Amino acid sequence: MEAKMAAGADRARALEVFAAVMGEGSFSGAGRALGLTPSAVARAVDRIEARLGVRLLLRSTRALTPTAEGVAYLQTARRILADLDDAEQQIADQGAPRGRLRISAALSHGRLCIVPLLGDFAQAYPQILIDIALSDALIDVAAGQADVAIRFGPLADSALTARKLGETGRRIVASPDYLARHGTPIVPEQLHEHNCLNFNFRRVEPVWPFRRDGRDFALSVKGNIEANNGETLGQLAAAGVGIARVGAFSVVEDIAAGRLVALLEPYNPGDVEMIHAVFVGGSNLPARVRVFVDFLAARLAPVTQSRGAS
Repeated sequence: MEAKMAAGADRARALEVFAAVMGEGSFSGAGRALGLTPSAVARAVDRIEARLGVRLLLRSTRALTPTAEGVAYLQTARRILADLDDAEQQIADQGAPRGRLRISAALSHGRLCIVPLLGDFAQAYPQILIDIALSDALIDVAAGQADVAIRFGPLADSALTARKLGETGRRIVASPDYLARHGTPIVPEQLHEHNCLNFNFRRVEPVWPFRRDGRDFALSVKGNIEANNGETLGQLAAAGVGIARVGAFSVVEDIAAGRLVALLEPYNPGDVEMIHAVFVGGSNLPARVRVFVDFLAARLAPVTQSRGAS
């Protein structure tokens, strides 16, 4: 067994030597790159040719020219060496996750829920370079635009792997100042008398869902400001501009601090959006992706799975 392992190591070294000779263009150049003497490099090439029984290089005083067999051997050598590098990197990653980790997250959720956790993650895995982009635009994970993306709601069918991180409900909120000036709606229909702030996503008509006596219904609402994210709507509501219905995670701190008041809770239909991390899975999953998804699942789940406080 030891003899076979030694022979395998010798062959891997021979591949490295031959690739260096062709890359440097001379025995002396390969020797400098590998820390060997030119004569040692030449002997290594001689041994390869003797073992294969073919001439790989045509030698002259001015140049080394590969034969057809030499070209084929070089291509194979480079492929095998690249495979060895990949295998060693994968093993090294399992021991100590490292490398650039590209993360894509929605603007509000990313800023409020993901970014505050990155310091702890960076401290735990100092050899991972965190590269995060916050945007409400969907990116193509399968095409390599990110290693991990945080997605809300139903997931489209794809070959990507998804791991649930939690779920978030929705809350209807307004500031104490707004309610003091305009009154507090007690039943959903009274929202017709209020400035209801909405998302600007394309839809036929902005409606808010409710549940009364076990039956669901939707109510059309109107307002004078629209935005593309719940954090902005929550800020406007906290500023006394109007009433908003947003993801609970984006207003939990404002509610706890008294800057916002949750409204119409008896009529909350309990609808939730699932939150997933999506990534390219499989046996070659980089360790940096695996540990990050595990980290998010552990840190986000206790918060996001509480509908009223997420």
